[in-house]
Amino acid sequence: MSFGITKTIPAKAGIDTLDSLYDGSRKDYEFHMAGIEPKRLKVGDYVYTIFNDQLHGRLKIQKFITGATNPASGKPRILIIVDAPGDRLKTPVAKKGHRGTRYTEGEDWPA
Repeated sequence: MSFGITKTIPAKAGIDTLDSLYDGSRKDYEFHMAGIEPKRLKVGDYVYTIFNDQLHGRLKIQKFITGATNPASGKPRILIIVDAPGDRLKTPVAKKGHRGTRYTEGEDWPA
């Protein structure tokens, strides 16, 4: 298993955004999470992507950018830069989407 977090790609971002993470059309992507600095995550961990209540793939964390703020609330947040393309599952696995960030040991990732 590989430690990381799950993030849901919003429906309004669309399948094109999800596909771009795995088709080679981009080199990196930015996710975010609340906080001042990462406490449990480290470079090399994964961001597992959920779209339409299905786990589609994972992307390796390249770096963190601290000192950012949420434009809506003004609270601190961390930008998570991942390498793309990532590892995409041939067949997505059922996984409930959510808001925010959830930690995972990668237990839903097939062996």
